[in-house]
Amino acid sequence: MKLKIWQVDAFASKALEGNPAAIVPLESWLDTGLMQAIAAENNVAETAFFVKTGTGRYDLRWFAPDREVDLCGHATLASAWTLFNNIEPALNEVRFATRSGELMVTRTDGGNVMSLPSADSEPFAPPAGFAEALGRALGGTPPKELHVSAKGGAGAKALIAVWETPDQVKALKLGATLQDVAMQVGAGSVLATAAGGGNPYDMVSRFFAPYYGVPEDPVTGSAHCALTPFWARRLGKKTLKARQASPRGGDLLCTDDGARTIIQGECALYLTGEIEI
Repeated sequence: MKLKIWQVDAFASKALEGNPAAIVPLESWLDTGLMQAIAAENNVAETAFFVKTGTGRYDLRWFAPDREVDLCGHATLASAWTLFNNIEPALNEVRFATRSGELMVTRTDGGNVMSLPSADSEPFAPPAGFAEALGRALGGTPPKELHVSAKGGAGAKALIAVWETPDQVKALKLGATLQDVAMQVGAGSVLATAAGGGNPYDMVSRFFAPYYGVPEDPVTGSAHCALTPFWARRLGKKTLKARQASPRGGDLLCTDDGARTIIQGECALYLTGEIEI
């Protein structure tokens, strides 16, 4: 069997930046175990598989190297980019049916715009010594605040850890104990963040998810479904410029639209090829 594959860097204006996603269009669904094996072989944060169901409509699934996930923003953006530029160039809008409901992506001159479900968060009171242990696991100081969001999938929550400055977030380094520390409170991922100060970013973040086989994700659309409403309330503004300060890095324009988070970003093609299985 031969399958086409594109690798697209999402939230990037040129290749080798942003977050890589592998895109594999299908005529019909493969066995889940086989799709998981392909994702493990690709070994990027997510591999997206989609099947056409109608005009401008597709079923879409995402696989991290270790497991299927409930929501992935960057691979959704990259899937739409692949459709718009390589498979169905007449389309200007695509709707994906997913485990997180229907997701819509629209083609614009300034990059594709996608609508994702927002994720609420609430303050989290950690057990004694947890913040210090989390700081050590990330090679930095303890966060000044902790919040929790249901976003995280597979029964695991996302922990929002707030630091004082963007420089503190940028200086974090993933340690071997992070997964064990985070899972003490049932968190499958850690969203490390700080206010950006507006020069030019409103918020800065990093995303660590060793539970999903992704030690650090370069640029994470789904994380901004929680970060956008969180910072929009604090900063008193609807639209925010966001920087995910991973070593590759990426920029996102995020709008808090109540139950939805609107995210705009560019994509760049890295490779095209064929899978033989």
